Amino acid sequence: MSDAAYGGTKAKDRKVKYRARLVEYLNTYKHIMVISVDNIGSNQMQKCRMNLRGTGAVLMGKNTIMRKVIRDEAEKRPSLLALLPHIVGNIGFIFTDGDLATIRKDIEAEKTAAAAKVAQFAPSDVIVQAGMTPLDPGQTNFFQAMNIATKITKGAIEIISDVKLITAGERVSSSAVGLLSKLAMKPFFYSIIVKAVYDDGDVYGAEVLDLTNVELSQKFGAAASKIAAICLQIGYPTRASIPHSFSNALKTLVSLSLATDYTFEQSKEYKELLENPELLAAKLAGAAAATGGDEKKEEAAPVVQEEEEEEEDTVDMFGEEDY
Repeated sequence: MSDAAYGGTKAKDRKVKYRARLVEYLNTYKHIMVISVDNIGSNQMQKCRMNLRGTGAVLMGKNTIMRKVIRDEAEKRPSLLALLPHIVGNIGFIFTDGDLATIRKDIEAEKTAAAAKVAQFAPSDVIVQAGMTPLDPGQTNFFQAMNIATKITKGAIEIISDVKLITAGERVSSSAVGLLSKLAMKPFFYSIIVKAVYDDGDVYGAEVLDLTNVELSQKFGAAASKIAAICLQIGYPTRASIPHSFSNALKTLVSLSLATDYTFEQSKEYKELLENPELLAAKLAGAAAATGGDEKKEEAAPVVQEEEEEEEDTVDMFGEEDY
């Protein structure tokens, strides 16, 4: 078969070299960032590569080749298949072993101003501020056609009030592009955007990198609590619910022991407290002092006395104690 069938010798060599680099990076680095490079110029990409020197590498390429190489490598590492749904549009890869949150912050902070283009979707609102413009009075008809109030001041056009020229998410009109061009304004700023992260076998959205360790711990704890509650309700034991099941069982056994003559090691302490009101009062006073900090002793005294008078209700209190 001729070289033309492969797209030429040079094209074939480039594909072979590209495949080798991608395979090398896949096997060298633990983390992969899927980046979107819409409206990003070569100069900005070069800055990104320079900033990543020593911590990672940037690799762009055709999506079809990326998918082919990843499918081949997935035969040895099936977790790589999770990257395939994210290889859509104008994307590339950043390979690194560094701190993902820091690298993402650095590359997205590098922004480049760009002029508006007709029919593009606006990434942000554009407001033309009131004030003097460099345009001469002969161009007032242009402003009138766009319903922008102006006046002539010192031989130049002055915009009287702020004008919202473009709304985020809507297509940019030709008249808006014309006005921005006349005013020499580049209203949009673009940066490399991290869309997803492959982290040693797991793929998740880039927004996860915004979470702190404290927030992650809170979310994990909240999720574990919900799972435990569901499992306890339906009677299905899991690692999240078993500690609560043992705790509830022990509470029930202690409650039965307190209500009967049967005693076992874990209930012995509570039976002694019920049989010795003075010891119970001291125990409650010690607990109040530990939780109350600098509270006055005379404020805690009535609470202790109340517990002594309502000794019969202490069974419920101990039955709900968290063991």
